[in-house]
Amino acid sequence: MNQSKLFFITGVSSGFGRALAQEALKAGHRVVGTLRDAQVCKEFDALAPGRSFGRMLDVTNFAAVAQLATSVEQEIGAVDVLVNNAGYGHEGIMEESPLSEALHQFDVNVFGAVTVIKAFLPCFRQRRAGHILNITSMGGFITLPGISYYCGSKFALQGISETLTQELKPFNIAVTAIQPGSFRTDWAGRSMVRSPRSISDYDESFGPVREAREKRSGHQPGDPHKAAQAILQLVNSPEPPASLLLGSDAVKFVREKLQQMHTDIDAWEEVSRSTDG
Repeated sequence: MNQSKLFFITGVSSGFGRALAQEALKAGHRVVGTLRDAQVCKEFDALAPGRSFGRMLDVTNFAAVAQLATSVEQEIGAVDVLVNNAGYGHEGIMEESPLSEALHQFDVNVFGAVTVIKAFLPCFRQRRAGHILNITSMGGFITLPGISYYCGSKFALQGISETLTQELKPFNIAVTAIQPGSFRTDWAGRSMVRSPRSISDYDESFGPVREAREKRSGHQPGDPHKAAQAILQLVNSPEPPASLLLGSDAVKFVREKLQQMHTDIDAWEEVSRSTDG
């Protein structure tokens, strides 16, 4: 059995966060999980008494994040694995979606994660140990119509993760961006915020996309518990990658984009090189 670790996972009420917490506990680890509902928090405590610790937190309450990190380190122990999982999806044609939705999407998916990392990083650096996992998405590399705010937030977190990988390697701190494809979580269901339709010009192109996404919710190919098992395997690796795709669709779509990028680079290479002085 692998050595027991202490996980800190944001957003463990459902989806990836819940599955990862359950699989980590099953494997003998300890888990601190953040939630926004007091009753669900109590239920999380009861999952594995003495090893599961529910803590109330909204990651957009930036001031509360640092306080919680300090209390966890002092009262429960040194966190070995930090998982930024809290997030949600926004769907809507950009022209139809208010700017306020973009700001909130980034507050949760990007700035919340950054705040959590910054809260724990001094402890990780002092110990010269730790692993940070940021749940991004295949949408942090590929794009699909109607989720520009979501993809933008995941592109941002992906870029931050890859930069941190380089910054923290000298301190023996690993950083991995987890890039799931389509999984059977609440992402496209109750957790999805959808901007109302208002511009008829987009009806023909986007209407079928939104309808198909709603119908597919709950029937995606990915199993969150298998994803959690893959993440636990990653955590036990002596040399974890900077990014890990999860799901056959993620592998397919990312490879297709890489091939298209190679084609475009080759086609425009002369123009690209012509700008050197």
